[in-house]
Amino acid sequence: MRSLLSCLVLCAIVPAGHAQRPSAPSREEQAIVRLGARRELFADRFLIDRLTGASLALERPHDEGVVLRFDKPWEGRFCGYATVIKDGPLYRLYYRGLPSTGRDGSNREVTCCAESKDGIHWTKPELGLFEINGSKANNVVLAGMAPFSHNFCPMLDSRKDVPKGQRYKALAGTGGSGLVAFVSADGLRWKKLRDKPVITRGAFDSQNVPFWSETEGLYLCYFRVSVKGVRRIARSTSKDFVDWSEPVLMDYGDRPIEHLYTNQTSPYFRAPHLYVGIAARFFPGRQVLTAEQAKAINVDPDYFKDCSDGVLITTRGGDRYDRTFMEGFLCPGIGPENWVSRTNYPALNVVPTGPNEMSLYVNQNYGQPTSHLRRYSLRLDGFACVAAPYTGGELLTKPLTFTGKELVLNFATSAAGGIRVEVQDAAGKPLPGHTLADAVETIGNEIGRAVHWRSGRDLGVLAGKLVRLRFVMRDARLYSLQFQP
Repeated sequence: MRSLLSCLVLCAIVPAGHAQRPSAPSREEQAIVRLGARRELFADRFLIDRLTGASLALERPHDEGVVLRFDKPWEGRFCGYATVIKDGPLYRLYYRGLPSTGRDGSNREVTCCAESKDGIHWTKPELGLFEINGSKANNVVLAGMAPFSHNFCPMLDSRKDVPKGQRYKALAGTGGSGLVAFVSADGLRWKKLRDKPVITRGAFDSQNVPFWSETEGLYLCYFRVSVKGVRRIARSTSKDFVDWSEPVLMDYGDRPIEHLYTNQTSPYFRAPHLYVGIAARFFPGRQVLTAEQAKAINVDPDYFKDCSDGVLITTRGGDRYDRTFMEGFLCPGIGPENWVSRTNYPALNVVPTGPNEMSLYVNQNYGQPTSHLRRYSLRLDGFACVAAPYTGGELLTKPLTFTGKELVLNFATSAAGGIRVEVQDAAGKPLPGHTLADAVETIGNEIGRAVHWRSGRDLGVLAGKLVRLRFVMRDARLYSLQFQP
């Protein structure tokens, strides 16, 4: 819910197309990918020049079940805006506690914390920090500071030489207050960095997502704005978490404009130059349940006339999101409880939960007594892939340069399938010793295996030179690649 003031302010957000930009590189320079030793995922077409008989395919997360029920008196059916942070061996989950609906930003809202040693089994510690309902035996880390528990969004600051008292940072606030910065040494005891808001132009009636970008050398914040009544995303940057740039509206290229309620943009932990968002896509007025169905699951009467799912968005900085996939990434499950307003909202951050696995977390059963957080798993790098059928297909990369010696793939094939890799020069001519005829077929299912040719796997002689990679695939899926020493 936005105030008239915040709506008026949003009109002044700088559209992406009008932001001041440096001179554009030439078309030839744009076509070259200076890969270095970065891991690149096939979550978009960044590396792809041409696909023949193969396609980019969106993966679907695997349902691992409920991991946390919002069943405490100070939590309730309107818990939301969750953030998961991995701090060394400890996982922390932050979320809004709200047992009953009402005005955004009231003192009925609190910020809660749960903990885990593996990201799978969670507990609610009795922190003793705030008295709630006459007792300090609770997991509340912020209370009595309206409106900041409405959407308190923390981050772990990975910037080098960050002061110990500011290892954790957060932004919180509404359109009326602006976004205020908070800091903490331990992630539990929070204080304002200053009373004055640090970002003032935006709607802020959603989760406002900050993080430190090692790639850009800046703090970034992605937050909600409203453009012609549609929920959009803007970006602001800062060198010190206090002074922030003018917001710039994020662009989606030629893709349709949809309501994105939360953006959940963050650096992917295995390739932090790639920011991945699992955004809550909202369809206002798209009603699935009848009044009788809504009553049967005891959902709040104001929260069953819309529906939502999760979509995959990516960006490598700047003012453009890549929406390669318009299809749902996280689709509502079976049962009317999954088709109510503001359910299926992904938590911020994807985290590793095993040697081959990563997890994301999703708020479900919103507005219902059964409100909870559910975990979903994917293989590492497995948001999407280049997929080839049994009949075969090919991927040709853009011209690229690399550092290192070995080409390592994250891939899966059937027992009948396989992948062969040819290295070409920039013009497409196969390089001696690394032609398709020289390639040893890669078969199996591994997070990281080096590609071989009959001469071996050492590509060091080609490091720094302009090459293309041709993947000839059969009944196979390719998730990512990286050149390693």
